[in-house]
Amino acid sequence: MDKLKSGTLLLIFSAGLLFAGCKQNRYDEGKSVENEMQHFVLQDGFDIENVAAEPQVVMPVSMAIDEDGNTYVVEMGDYPFVADAAAGKGNIKMLLDVNGDGNFDSTFVFAQGIPDATSVLPYKRGLLVTAAPNILFMKDTDGDHTADIIDTLFTGFFTGNSEAQITNLTYGVDNWIYANNHGQAGQVKFLKRPDLAVLPMGGHDFRFRLDTEQFEAESGTGQYGLAINDWNHRFYTQNTLHIQTNPIAWRYLHRHDHMPSYNGDYNPSDHELEMFQLTPPPYWRKERSERRQHQYDSLKLNQVEWISGHFTGASGATFYGGENFPKEYYGSIFTGEVAGNLVHRDVVSRTADKSLYTASRGALEKSREFLASKDSWFRPTSFYSGPDGNLYVVDMYRQHIETPVSIPDDLKADMDFHAGNDKGRIYLIFPKGKKKVVKPKMNAMSSAELVQLLVHPGAWWRTNAQRLLIDRKDLSVIPAVREILVSNTDPRFRLRALYTLEGLQALTMADVKLAMNDVDPGVREHGAILSERFPALLPDLLKLTEDSVAYVVFQAALSVGNAPADKAIQALSLVLTKHTTDSILHIAVLTAKPCTSLKFLQALKNSGSYFETTGKCKLEFVRSFGYVNGARNEGGEIAALIGFLQDPVIAKDVKWAGAITAGLLDGLTSEGKTLSAEALSALRKYEGSIADATIKSTVSNLLQLANPTN
Repeated sequence: MDKLKSGTLLLIFSAGLLFAGCKQNRYDEGKSVENEMQHFVLQDGFDIENVAAEPQVVMPVSMAIDEDGNTYVVEMGDYPFVADAAAGKGNIKMLLDVNGDGNFDSTFVFAQGIPDATSVLPYKRGLLVTAAPNILFMKDTDGDHTADIIDTLFTGFFTGNSEAQITNLTYGVDNWIYANNHGQAGQVKFLKRPDLAVLPMGGHDFRFRLDTEQFEAESGTGQYGLAINDWNHRFYTQNTLHIQTNPIAWRYLHRHDHMPSYNGDYNPSDHELEMFQLTPPPYWRKERSERRQHQYDSLKLNQVEWISGHFTGASGATFYGGENFPKEYYGSIFTGEVAGNLVHRDVVSRTADKSLYTASRGALEKSREFLASKDSWFRPTSFYSGPDGNLYVVDMYRQHIETPVSIPDDLKADMDFHAGNDKGRIYLIFPKGKKKVVKPKMNAMSSAELVQLLVHPGAWWRTNAQRLLIDRKDLSVIPAVREILVSNTDPRFRLRALYTLEGLQALTMADVKLAMNDVDPGVREHGAILSERFPALLPDLLKLTEDSVAYVVFQAALSVGNAPADKAIQALSLVLTKHTTDSILHIAVLTAKPCTSLKFLQALKNSGSYFETTGKCKLEFVRSFGYVNGARNEGGEIAALIGFLQDPVIAKDVKWAGAITAGLLDGLTSEGKTLSAEALSALRKYEGSIADATIKSTVSNLLQLANPTN
């Protein structure tokens, strides 16, 4: 009996060891830098080199290089747990390449104990830092490489989830600084100007200017990763969506309060969610995905929970604006997939016949990624397009990259969320045989020398030259900057000159008119934007609504929406008549309040053939038009709109009435409103003339919204 008991115990003990061993082996161990690099599969023609690693940097998530070549790295030491606001573990490191070999050999702690720091941006010989709930300004004034000034500029941003907070500070071509907010709620204050109103956050991103003391909402719900291209268009990431953009700025989208939707996020990708990873999915993801799929199947939902091979952790979208890569790589958007252990590249383009961008795979990446690793600890959280024309890769390097709150408790039991807290790497990607080492010293340059950098082939140099010139406010450079606008052959440089003049408060109506007539459509596009400041340029703006390039027409239409009502109605009715299948253009027109009145539909009818034939885009527009009028619920307007449905031109195709009445119903019910007596009377008269069963049913539902007191 004792022998049997002993054997049984031995068997149980052995099984326990075996079980423990299985648990322990579910996840790979970390590798040395040298070993990790052996697991990289990089695009042909490129090399990758490690330039920093633990203990220099640990848990890095982003970096920036200032105008004098100093590199700053954000260490997110609190991840993946909620930061202690009083005792954060985040640091900002300052890395220096002292011997000039391109590798960092000197490290300083610029700031420490910063909770939830996620991004930095050089500014005024210091740093702007996102660290929810704040945006901070840090500066070293005594040369010891440690910040002795730490000021809070903005406060009130969301703090609940480190993966969805204010982040990705990026200097725009237009002199605004942009940041992703992932649509999170908040009440943001500008502490330097307590007299200014608090900005409610929620459903949008953020932008600000310190030179003009402005801050405001910006369209979009970017998560971690923000790329701004040469034409000041933003692209951002959000977990499963490796690239998004928002073509209609907040200031246009919110010109009135009754749009059917204010979500303008647009996915320009022509290759959707597929990615080519070289690592198997981790145990926890496989198990969780199978459980979710079982649940979807049991509920008979047509939904797929992808285990691998599809984007789930897109991060760090970055615009490559360097001059060292082959020319076909300029303008690419590089995005990390931290769950798939890879780097994806999008070639972003737009054509004259379309208002929107398209993001495509590169010619050599149709069935592979620009960089993929066979090491499951490779976590490319972000990138940096540096002054050397090369691409830096920030590798958080850790065992797990998922927040614990999204993983079932039983699967978390054998997961070590601290594994990798002592690690982190930064890599440099460059063309084979073409590694460049550059040490900028821009603060020592004269303003005249900075002007020459506005025409540098590298976007890093142009951006920093523009920023420094505006910081200095040296008006002596204005003639030289204007000469670039007038005579330079590269439209990217002309646009830089235009906004440098704007930042110096030297922009004239003549400058803007020149831009509106530029041979390049990208410059004309910004000419339209800036023309809004000069009412006398309205005739030139109206002319741009007839431009041969669709995206110029799109921006001109948005800008004309701010014009006097009669001008806006006349011009935009002609625009829609000519561009009947451009859905985003129809939305742009609807943001202009004059174009939500019956006068606009009348002008649209009188302008040509718009109502002669239906189409998907047209019907969506008139339904949205109905929605706006229903949500606004002004009785005389609704009554007049019902009368418009009985116009012979409109009545000859019941689809028009079907769309408009459905929109009216949507708008009224969404706002919980009731019909006025005037609208009710018009609907009752109209009801008797309806033959179509669907429209009759819609009108019947509308009549049920009558105010009982009427």
